[in-house]
Amino acid sequence: MNKELLDALTLLEEEKGISKEVLLDSIRQSLEQACKANFGKSDNIDVDIDPETGDFKVEAQKEVVEDVMDPALQITLEEARRIDPNIEMGGIVTVDINSREFGRIATQNAKNVILQRIREEERNAVYNQYNNKVHQIVTGVIQRKQGSSYVINLGKTDALLSENEQVRGESFRTSERVKVYVVEVRNSPKGAKILVSRTHPELVRKLFESEVAEVAQGIVEIKGISREPGSRSKISVASADPDVDPVGACVGMNGSRVNAVVTELRGEKIDIIAWDENPAILIENALSPAKVISVLADPDERSAKVIVPDYQLSLAIGKEGQNARLAARLTGYKIDIKSETQARESGEFDEMFAEEEYAEEEYGYYDENGEYVEAEYADEEYAEEEYDESYEGSEGEAEE
Repeated sequence: MNKELLDALTLLEEEKGISKEVLLDSIRQSLEQACKANFGKSDNIDVDIDPETGDFKVEAQKEVVEDVMDPALQITLEEARRIDPNIEMGGIVTVDINSREFGRIATQNAKNVILQRIREEERNAVYNQYNNKVHQIVTGVIQRKQGSSYVINLGKTDALLSENEQVRGESFRTSERVKVYVVEVRNSPKGAKILVSRTHPELVRKLFESEVAEVAQGIVEIKGISREPGSRSKISVASADPDVDPVGACVGMNGSRVNAVVTELRGEKIDIIAWDENPAILIENALSPAKVISVLADPDERSAKVIVPDYQLSLAIGKEGQNARLAARLTGYKIDIKSETQARESGEFDEMFAEEEYAEEEYGYYDENGEYVEAEYADEEYAEEEYDESYEGSEGEAEE
């Protein structure tokens, strides 16, 4: 019987993910509950279970008295000496209890305690398993549609894809496999409640981590993501290794890597741009595929003025303003885009280039390769300081 018990516990451990120690503890508690139901109390009961053999024994500590008032706690000297011949009045003797003699109610209560503990531990095991997957991607199977939401089977439990977390126009068939982003896992009396998403921007990041080894290894970092689910996303990437092109790594040979992400997102377009610490260059890249003439960024105001060729204006703004909107979210800058003609008519064209020339002369600037070029004026200032110092030295010598 004990071998059968251990085999049953091993099977439960494998199928439910509940440790054998927890199951043995639940049996221990059930026996204590059975003693309480049978004797009215269990304060003096000790249950010992051998985890290797499955052997268990139930013992009660009883006080040796002359007149027994409470059989659950007391024992006569005559009965006590049958167990321990050396026991004296007032001593404590350990009495073995035969659990098979428990009544039907006590046995049923013990069974209920074990089943309840197994259910609780099973819920906790599932919760802990999926709580470790919060902010990760999991693959599930569409189980059914529940109102406007989908119930997705993840293996040991179900997840809920609510209407708010669905991409507009996206639909699924029963038994279809789908990847989702785990937003939150809640523990409830009815079990773990897992909320997943198909619209979260981090879904794009995790898909690239699964497809691009350089991203998973941390060589290429995704600096920012802006997304309009089901339509278009923009991501900015940077490389910690100068020999690794971050954009090329994410695109893959013949677009294989980015296409795998696009396929999973069901045709959602993805623009991958190079991140740059210079906000002007970053904004120019973010407006891709549009060409830009000039960008004047104000880091304090987090705003930028952009001039594009006349024929690129609609491309820079995008359909219903989408390209400009995504670029603004990606960079964190409010972007004002004007065509070259509009900028010239408003006088902003000359103003912007005057400001850029002044900045270049006074402070230096970033060239088209993103390299910082020292201002010529700064070099002249340094030369004048050197000249003044040498002149003052010569004058001093002449006076002497």
